[in-house]
Amino acid sequence: MLPKYAIYEKLLHAQVVAVIRGQNSQEALEVSKAAISGGISAIELTYTTPEVEDVFKELRHQDILLGAGSVMDTETARHAILSGASFIVSSHFVKEIASLCNQYSVPYLPGCMSVSDMALALEAGCDVVKLFPANSFDPSFIKSVNGPLPNVRIMPTGGISLNSMNDWLSAGAVAVGVGSDLTKAYQKGGYEAAVSLSKEYVCRKNEYTGV
Repeated sequence: MLPKYAIYEKLLHAQVVAVIRGQNSQEALEVSKAAISGGISAIELTYTTPEVEDVFKELRHQDILLGAGSVMDTETARHAILSGASFIVSSHFVKEIASLCNQYSVPYLPGCMSVSDMALALEAGCDVVKLFPANSFDPSFIKSVNGPLPNVRIMPTGGISLNSMNDWLSAGAVAVGVGSDLTKAYQKGGYEAAVSLSKEYVCRKNEYTGV
């Protein structure tokens, strides 16, 4: 199996991706560790976090699927890959990032909001796209998209909650991106609160999968 598709397989198995956007690198590291302790096996570190490279150094050798988010250009994408990112995520589709990721055989998940955006992403070799912000859509949107684009696979991110995640998975989402809830839990109740909420997300996922 090509490395790129081995990563996709891990992503589809994880189903829940913790999108970590910290006020600083220490907060991002603590929330990431809390998510991992709670059973979440896929972490997306966003480049809007100051000194995020320090968080990559701490997490890159852990037994998790580690990705980079808020990647806006090829320089950042290459930095993320060299820092240990196994997948790259952006808020919108950037053709040059798709080309770079294809060269490295690294999955690129661009943010898309329309069928035309998704078609462009598919043409550039993106097998999964990020629907962002997901709270602007209904889960039935996936079925509507899969009519004209049956091969597109979608990971909704932005506004996903415990109450809505299984609706998205049932509608055909390959995974969901969650994050703001975890950060808020950490800021309000500390590390253990973030661990507890992460466990709830994993339990909710297991309800859907029947584990």
